[in-house]
Amino acid sequence: MNKYQAAALIVAAINLSLMLLFPPYDYFSTTRNNIPVFDGFLFVFGDHPNRALNDKLLSVEIFIVVINTAIVCLLQRERVRMRRRLDRQNLVLLVVALNLLLALLFPPFQDHYAASTALVPSFDGFYFIFGDNSSRVIVAVMLWLEVVFILVNGTMLWLLFQRPGPGELTAAERFAQPRELLDTSTSGKNRDPIAK
Repeated sequence: MNKYQAAALIVAAINLSLMLLFPPYDYFSTTRNNIPVFDGFLFVFGDHPNRALNDKLLSVEIFIVVINTAIVCLLQRERVRMRRRLDRQNLVLLVVALNLLLALLFPPFQDHYAASTALVPSFDGFYFIFGDNSSRVIVAVMLWLEVVFILVNGTMLWLLFQRPGPGELTAAERFAQPRELLDTSTSGKNRDPIAK
């Protein structure tokens, strides 16, 4: 592990500790048929009446931080850093990390009235998570689908841009290869001094 990977792990540990200290909460109101409305990020040891921990959003947050940390550690490997800085595979990893961050900052919401009347989750739009969402409910199922699709598409693109390995040699190439190696080894070192 190099110093960049260690720094990424330290930043991830700080992020995870902040997420666990200030987890997302939902507010249950009797005027809204006890539908859990997203209330924001509150201190975990505080007194929060009529509120419940939104464990689905918290699990998505933790998952995204772990995946982004893995991407940063993968980008900071010694073998990758010796190559060109931004090849296609590294660019795919950066785009995946940015997409995951945007999916977390702008999660899918639905109106609390639609959440109380619909049998299946509906969709109202993507809103900034730190904005005023007092009348909205996070659609956790759709957020998980976003994350999974981002990861699957990123994996397929990463594999598509992988450099091809050495190809299979034909029989003639295999037969000629030792002769070429023998010629190159004898041309420099084991040359007969009398022949000079």
